[in-house]
Amino acid sequence: MPPRIAIVALNDSFSDVWPHLAAFAGAELEVASTVGKIHALPSACGVVLSVAGMEDRSVELLHELKAAQAPEAIVVGTETSYRPIATILQGGAMNYFAMPGDVSLCRSWMVDRVERYQDREKGARFAADERARFDFSQMIGNSPLLQASLRRTSRVIPKGSPTVLVTGETGTGKELLARAVHYNSPRATNPFVEINCTTLPEHLLEAELFGYEPGAFTDARVSKQGLFEVADRGTMFLDEVGDLPLALQAKLLRVLEEKRVRRLGGVRDVSVDVRIVAATHVDLPAAIQKGRFRQDLYYRLSVVPISLPPLRDRGDDVFLLAEHFLTRFAREYELRPPPLTPDIRRALRNHDWPGNVRELRNSIERAVLLGDGNLFVEDLFPEATSRSQGSGELPFPAPMQLIERAAARAMVDRCGGNKSEAAKSLEISRKHLYALLAQEAGRE
Repeated sequence: MPPRIAIVALNDSFSDVWPHLAAFAGAELEVASTVGKIHALPSACGVVLSVAGMEDRSVELLHELKAAQAPEAIVVGTETSYRPIATILQGGAMNYFAMPGDVSLCRSWMVDRVERYQDREKGARFAADERARFDFSQMIGNSPLLQASLRRTSRVIPKGSPTVLVTGETGTGKELLARAVHYNSPRATNPFVEINCTTLPEHLLEAELFGYEPGAFTDARVSKQGLFEVADRGTMFLDEVGDLPLALQAKLLRVLEEKRVRRLGGVRDVSVDVRIVAATHVDLPAAIQKGRFRQDLYYRLSVVPISLPPLRDRGDDVFLLAEHFLTRFAREYELRPPPLTPDIRRALRNHDWPGNVRELRNSIERAVLLGDGNLFVEDLFPEATSRSQGSGELPFPAPMQLIERAAARAMVDRCGGNKSEAAKSLEISRKHLYALLAQEAGRE
C-alpha cells in the first residue's frame, strides 16, 4: 500500500497546494470535509487539518481524530497569534503551520511522514521474513528434551516483557532461539540488538551498552546512544552474559529493575523499554558460589529459564540436522546431495559433538565440498582421522571399514613394513591386508 496523506479541509483554502505537496513527498492524497469522510483513517501516514479562519474548531477535530485512532495530525491555518496556536498544540496537534509562510515546513513534515511510513513498512517486511526464518515449526528436532524447551519458549513469546535466560553448551543454538523469541513476539518490528559480553574490554563494553556524552573519556568527542537506547521497544540479546564483569552486572541489574539508563558522563536518566534475552554456557549457580556472578542479577535474568540440550543427547536429531545441512549446502554449491550411508550415520551418532549443531553444520559443509558427490568420514572428522593416523591410535568412534583400514596401516608400520608379519599379527590373509591397504591408499 502506498503512503497516503489525509486532508480534513473545512474550506477550499489552500486546496491548490495539497496536490503539489503530496506529489513532492511521494504520497497519495485524500481530501474530505469531515473526519468521518476519510476512509481507513488509521492507515494514513499523516493527517492535515486545514482550518483557515476556523481555528476555534481545531481542538474538537483533534479529539475526533484521536477517537478514530488516526495518526498524529498537524493543523494548518492563517492564525499567527500565540494564544490560539498554544491552545491548538495543547489540544493534541503535532504542530501548527501558518500558511502561506510555512508552506516549506508543511512540505518537510509530509516528506518526514512518508519516510517514516516507508521505514515502518520496510521494518514490517523484514520482521515477516525473519519470523518465517525463525518460525518454531521449522526448528529442526524431535527429541523430547528439545521439544520441552521449545514448548516453554512458545509460551513466553506472546508476552513481550519477561526476561529470558537461555543456557546451554556452545553451538546449541542460543542465538537462534533468542531471534525466534523476538521475531515471533509483539516486538518483532522493533530492533533486535545483539552484543557478546566477551568481545570487548570492560570500559568499551560499558560505553557500547550505556552510551556516553562528550568528555566522558579521552576519545568521547560527541554524544552516542548506547545499545539499550537503540533497542528501545525491541529486544536486547546479551550473549555470554555469564562473563559480564561484576561492575557492569550491577548496572545491568539497575536497568532491569528501573528501566532507565544513564550515559557515561551524563547527568540524566533515559527511559527504555527493552526485553532482555540473555544466554550463557557458564554454570551461573556455580559462578555465584565463586563470587563471579551476582545472585540478585541471576534471579532477575532467569524469570523464564530455558535450557537447550547438547546435540549428543538429542538422539536421531543429528540425522535430521545432517539431512537439512546436506540439502542446504548442496544447493548452495550446486552439487548433488550425497546420501547418508550407514557408515556415515554410525559416525554421526557415535561422535561426541563438543561443538554441537555449529560443529555439525561446519562438518557437513566441508564434507559436501570435498566429497565430490559422496560423504566420507575422513572429511567429516579430519582432526580425529589425522590424530589417529599420526599417533598410531585407531579412530574411534568410526565405521568398522575405517577402523579396519587404519588397523592394517598401523600394523604394517609397527612391523617395519613387513606385510606378511602384519597379516599374521592381524590374523587375516595377505590378500585381505593388501585390499585394506589399497582402500586406504585410494582415500589419500
